[in-house]
Amino acid sequence: RRPGAMRARKRRMVTLFERVDARLVDLETGNYATDVEPSTVERAQRSGDPIVRVAIPRELDLAVIKNRSRYAVVYLLYERDQLEMIILPVYGYGLWSTMYGYVALESDANTVVGLRFYQHGETPGLGAEIDNPRWQQLWRGKKIYGDSPLPQIEVVKGQAPRSGDGVVYQVDGITGATLTGRGVTNLLQYWLGDHGFGPFLKNLRDSGEVPQ
Repeated sequence: RRPGAMRARKRRMVTLFERVDARLVDLETGNYATDVEPSTVERAQRSGDPIVRVAIPRELDLAVIKNRSRYAVVYLLYERDQLEMIILPVYGYGLWSTMYGYVALESDANTVVGLRFYQHGETPGLGAEIDNPRWQQLWRGKKIYGDSPLPQIEVVKGQAPRSGDGVVYQVDGITGATLTGRGVTNLLQYWLGDHGFGPFLKNLRDSGEVPQ
């Protein structure tokens, strides 16, 4: 790769990072956690301090993770001081592994920009197809919520409908990887629901601005 192209790419990366605002959110209230430092939360998490851990009731534990932190870091991407994108960390169990990734939403806190996993142990050629760019592309433009406050987004078995009321909430399943697809559905419905980032995203939708 030519040095000039590499320098240009580096400048674009720096510019992008400058536009990202990382904020600590209290998942219970959906507001910024102004009474605690991120470093304090990180230390408590590493030490297993129960003060920052929240047990997930079994009936709510769609992602099969048993507990989560009370706090989470969200990433807000701005363009000319206007919120452009919301990036949320998500994780949950698939067929063989816990899948860790990020879901990006438009500023309406409802429309999917993309879904990417950076760590998992799903079956190569089957569940690991969640890394396939063609499948990832299917997420763009899908909606999380409809008339109900509960997340409607899901990976279906087989091909998703190409028309009808549910088309904006459904993504094609991966052949031979039904359980991995179900895991993706479950982790998204958990983290985008009331016990995850739901209160934060509701604040965004209701106010039209990042909650304070």
